Amino acid sequence: MKPPASPPPGPVATIGYETDTLDGVIARLKAAGVETVVDVRAVAASRRPGFSKTLLGNSLKAEGIDYVHLRPLGTPKAGREAARRGRTDEMRRIFHAHLAEPTAQVALGQATALAGEKRIALLCYETDARCCHRAIVADEIRARLKCEVVDL
Repeated sequence: MKPPASPPPGPVATIGYETDTLDGVIARLKAAGVETVVDVRAVAASRRPGFSKTLLGNSLKAEGIDYVHLRPLGTPKAGREAARRGRTDEMRRIFHAHLAEPTAQVALGQATALAGEKRIALLCYETDARCCHRAIVADEIRARLKCEVVDL
C-alpha cells in the first residue's frame, strides 16, 4: 500500500514593512498563519523601530514565529541603489545575476526546503513586492514547489 500523498505546499507569502509597524507586520503574519519569517535583506538592519535582525527575531519568537536570515538572498549594494532610485528593471537584472552565484543558490535551496515544510513569509523593506527582489525569490520557489505566492 502506498503512503498517502503529501499535500501540496502552502502558499509562500511575501511581506514588506516600509509603511507598517512591527505590531502591524506581526499581526499580518499571524493572520496568514506564517510559521517562519525568512529575512531576505542583505543588511538586516533598519532605521525603522523593531526591524533590525536581533530585535525582529526576538519579537517574532515571542509571538511563536521562527526567524531565519538568509543574507545571500539579499540584493547586492548596486541593486539596492538602483531600487532606491526607482530603477526596478536594473535592480532585477543585478539581482538575477547575483542569484546565479553559488552562495545564493544554496540559500535559495534552504528557503525552498523551508517553504516545502512550513508556511513561510519572505521579508524585505518595500511595501510593493513588484518593486522588490523578494518577488524574484518567491517566483523561484514557486517554480520549484509549484505553489502559490501571496503578498501580505
